Amino acid sequence: MYAPERQQQILQLVQEHGRVDVPSLAQTFGVTQETIRRDLGVLDRAGLLRRVHGGALPAGSLPEEPGLAEREVTAACEKDRIAHAALELLTELVPAEGSVLLDAGTTVSRLAALLPADSAWTVATNALPVAARLADHPRLTLHLVGGRLRRRTHAAVDAWALRDLAELHADVAVLAANGFDAAGGLTTPDLAEAAVKRAMVAGARRVVLLADSAKHGDRHLARFAGLAQVDVLVTDTGLDDDATREIEELGPKVIRA
Repeated sequence: MYAPERQQQILQLVQEHGRVDVPSLAQTFGVTQETIRRDLGVLDRAGLLRRVHGGALPAGSLPEEPGLAEREVTAACEKDRIAHAALELLTELVPAEGSVLLDAGTTVSRLAALLPADSAWTVATNALPVAARLADHPRLTLHLVGGRLRRRTHAAVDAWALRDLAELHADVAVLAANGFDAAGGLTTPDLAEAAVKRAMVAGARRVVLLADSAKHGDRHLARFAGLAQVDVLVTDTGLDDDATREIEELGPKVIRA
């Protein structure tokens, strides 16, 4: 089947069912998930449908940003693998008493849950779920960044958060994104949350992005960094070789867990 024929059938499925997801489409058409993501990107740029995390909706749909509960169960296995790989990476990048910035994201929260109880790092975070998972670590120094609480993500944002982060210079910042690709960079739906992520990028010597492969090709309202500003992308094996090469040409090392 030629790509235009497959894309036409994808459009029909979107119109019939109101939503399609990447894994099901890949199975239906017998192609890779990355091929489906490229198809959805073509159709999205043509204004024929709307790409969302993991799939697509009819054109003109304005879905709400998913809350914590929905994001926790989305790509859960992939996020667990990414978190374990990220922990191994951090032990290489961060000195024994070094410093880490952790932003709001369910994969970042999974990473926080894996930090050893005897860790002596200094951690600053704007995310309540991350802080809750680290609050009882006896040797870890935890700084909770203040600001207005965004209830959808339980993250502190706005002027107080930006002021706190402007005073920090950490060894590593670990960030999440709602979407990433070579052309669009790292994006998220909320402008205030993007500003905090941008401040974390500026406040660290190295930047690590944790993002499952379903987010590749997704673009949202607020861009907070380019892939050239990322040192390491930790993702899953769903990111194909072509996409990996394209990203690594911009500078980041890609780890597929």
